[in-house]
Order: sequence, then C-alpha cells, then structure tokens
Amino acid sequence: MLLAPLAAVGLAVVMAPAGTFHVRRREDSAIGMNAVLPALAVVVAWGRFGPYSF
Repeated sequence: MLLAPLAAVGLAVVMAPAGTFHVRRREDSAIGMNAVLPALAVVVAWGRFGPYSF
C-alpha cells in the first residue's frame, strides 16, 4: 500500500533533473516526456497520500 506512492515520488524526483538535462542539451523531443511523467507521478502520489486516498 505504501510502495506505489513512494515510487511515484521517486520517479518525480528523478525526472526533474532529467528534464533540466534535456533542456540544457536542447533535446526538444525528450522535453515533453520529461514534463508529462513527473506530472502523472505527482497526481498518483497526491491521490495515494492525499486527503481522499484509497
């Protein structure tokens, strides 16, 4: 029950520096995925840790 939100937080933490890496190298095709994955991970973590968690 606790592993999914921790994995989501870990993914969001790892993808933040990855996004800055791709921005600095001007790899435009990878920037979109680096924006979508952390956003989805934050939604999952908020859903699992949040006030209405199930």
